[in-house]
Amino acid sequence: MNFRIIGALTLRYLFLYTRSWVRGVEVVFWPMMDLLVWGYLTRFLQQGGAANFATPITFLIGAMIFWDVLFRSQQAVAISFLEDIWTRNLLNVFAAPIRITEFLGATFVVGFIRVIVTVLILAVLASSMYSFNLLTFQLTLLPFFANLLIFGWALGMISTALITRWGQAAEGLAWAVPFLIQPVSAVFYPVSVLPYWLQKLAWVFPSTHVFEGMRDVLANKGVPWDRLVWSFGLNLIYLAIAGAFFYFMLTMAREKGLLTKLGTQ
Repeated sequence: MNFRIIGALTLRYLFLYTRSWVRGVEVVFWPMMDLLVWGYLTRFLQQGGAANFATPITFLIGAMIFWDVLFRSQQAVAISFLEDIWTRNLLNVFAAPIRITEFLGATFVVGFIRVIVTVLILAVLASSMYSFNLLTFQLTLLPFFANLLIFGWALGMISTALITRWGQAAEGLAWAVPFLIQPVSAVFYPVSVLPYWLQKLAWVFPSTHVFEGMRDVLANKGVPWDRLVWSFGLNLIYLAIAGAFFYFMLTMAREKGLLTKLGTQ
């Protein structure tokens, strides 16, 4: 793996944001809209229910910020690949002496940068508008974010692999894949509200352990290290499976000439 190539690809994707202000706005616009909607919803609940809603309201804002970490990291991987398709640069990338690991590494770095920018903006807005302090998590914030970031990368590779195989007709999966697991990830509610058979499925996803752990921290129940360990272990499995799946689909696309068709559409 050549880190200079990863750095060059990362700059290439970042330059897209400096050349088009619309792309830059997209990074912060939708997260801000989500925060405003959930924030005003919590104020409405406060007006109707007073103190009994204090803890659930904190859960909602925290869950929204944490979910955006997962979603933005997934989007960075999938959208970076789609950018090469839209600009007809895909063939140039894979014709160059670039390894798959270097291409994915660059998209991972872009995802990390996007997440940092988005979270910083949301943290400031949540603190000033809704008195939600993200620093409540202290050092545990890092493993929580790291687990969501890694799982987002894995989902991004799966999205990209499916687009590689089925072409632009599957572009919608770049946005749909994260939401397929959102209902069972217990983002805005505890796992206990799910049907019993669905609870078993929910614990298969690393994100479920993270969001349940987030609620434990906000409810002053201490740091759920066991959930973080489970999440990290599952992330390693998902990352390996997603990487193998992406490599398999890319190899198939090369053998069948699908990359040529995809890169010239």
